[in-house]
Formats: sequence, C-alpha cells, structure tokens
Amino acid sequence: MKSNVSLLVALISCLFIYAQEKSAGPILENYGKVWTIENPDFKTPLDTEYKVVFDIMNSPEDLTQRNASIETAARFLNMHAQSGVPIENMKVTLVVHNKASKDLCTNDAYKARYGVDNPNIEMIQDLLNVGVEFIFCGQSSLSRNFPMEDIQPGVQLGLSAMTALIQLQNQGYSLIKF
Repeated sequence: MKSNVSLLVALISCLFIYAQEKSAGPILENYGKVWTIENPDFKTPLDTEYKVVFDIMNSPEDLTQRNASIETAARFLNMHAQSGVPIENMKVTLVVHNKASKDLCTNDAYKARYGVDNPNIEMIQDLLNVGVEFIFCGQSSLSRNFPMEDIQPGVQLGLSAMTALIQLQNQGYSLIKF
C-alpha cells in the first residue's frame, strides 16, 4: 500500500510539472519561452551583473526556421527577468560567425539569396531593441560573402569572432558556446 501511495504522489508531481506551460516575457513577449522554476535550491542572486557572450556559429538547414541559438539570448533575458533580475543587470552579446552569418541578413538580402523571408529578422530586431549587442565576424563576412550592406542595421562588424570572444571575456563576460 505504501508503495502505491508513493507511486501516486510521484505521478501527480509529474503531471503537475508537465501541465505547466512555458511562457515568454517580460522582456521579449514573442521569443524565448521558458519554464518557471519555483523555489530553486541554488538561488539566483538578483543584484548580480550577468555578463554573457553567446558564440553563435550554427544555423538550421531549413531556411525558414529561426535560429534557436540566437533565441537562447531571449530565453536568457526572459528567465532571469521572470526570476526578478532587473534588465539593467543583464549584459548580453552574441558573436555571430560561420553558418549563422546568413541569419543576420536583411530580409531583402536573404530573400534574394535564398528565395524566402529571413525568419530571424523580427527576433534580432527585438533583441537589439532591448540592448542586446550583435557582433558579426569580419572574417565570416568576407569568406561567406555577406557584406555589411546585406546585414541588419545595429549589428557591429568585428575583426573576427575569435577576437571579439577574447575581448568580451577579458571584460568579464562569461562564454556560452553552442
């Protein structure tokens, strides 16, 4: 009987967890859905400055699919804001290179090259609007033939992804690599 009660409690706990829904916001309403974690044992300090740099080099093969690695920045912002971290305590930069270079294209350039709309346009603009920085690898720009006039406004050109990653880590940013 005791094992049946334990099994029932475990089952109800699982159902509760799976009944929860991921939610976006409060920083980005259309991107970056996350699970709410109630009362974690490992607490997230609300007064800490979170400086993070995402190394974004991969992109989906499906040209109509958003880059989930870029969306991780939205998840980072939303989950911390949902937990009470103020946006001014979050410094987020994405260093974009390699296959992900195409995701930074303007819609016109993307459509001219691939025949479809760039699914990342609005997400990148929303991230830029809340202060996320994008640094595009100058080496990828040239080697992959993505000139800056084809790149969304607000994206910065760097010497290389390697250089940008070193500079940001020297400034205290923590690297998250995919």
